[in-house]
Amino acid sequence: MAQSRHHYERAFENYLRACRLPYIAVSEARKALLPETARGRDRLPRLGPWTDAPPSLKSFDFVVYAPAPGGNLLIDIKGRRIANSTRNGSPLAAGRLECWVTQEDVDSLTRWESLFGEGFAGAFVFVYWCDAQPPDALFQEVFEERGRWYAVRSIRVRDYAACMKTRSARWGTVDLPRADFERLSVPFVSATAPTL
Repeated sequence: MAQSRHHYERAFENYLRACRLPYIAVSEARKALLPETARGRDRLPRLGPWTDAPPSLKSFDFVVYAPAPGGNLLIDIKGRRIANSTRNGSPLAAGRLECWVTQEDVDSLTRWESLFGEGFAGAFVFVYWCDAQPPDALFQEVFEERGRWYAVRSIRVRDYAACMKTRSARWGTVDLPRADFERLSVPFVSATAPTL
């Protein structure tokens, strides 16, 4: 198991094990792709399509090897909390599922997808920590880990990027309208299926 993981990543990693999906946990550190050039020097010679990338990219969390051909996923975990409503104790009674990410998240995951090439797709996996067990009708994937309830939704980075809207220009965050997230996100296990 990878070190220094938040409970969202730890819970998801144990879920991967329970689903018996092969995976590699990736270090949370930023990965250097190219050496930084000294000030005043020319750019590095163009060695291939990767040389247009910035010197480093924000890392993702897992490589998941799916049983379906072409279903290998580069996963960036996004942990969100769903609190019970004070009105009736029901999850989501007060709002929608949060699905915001940063523009850097989208750009980096898209670039990683390009670097890994055919057979790999970048995906955001939203792991929702629920104060209580959510209703079955709300999520298709629900599990308990160390006394906490989690629910999972997945969306491919290319689908996210096609429909995203700016949430905060100041903070560099983007978001999906509720209808788009409900339409495009799927249970994680479905994201590894050959139909997607």
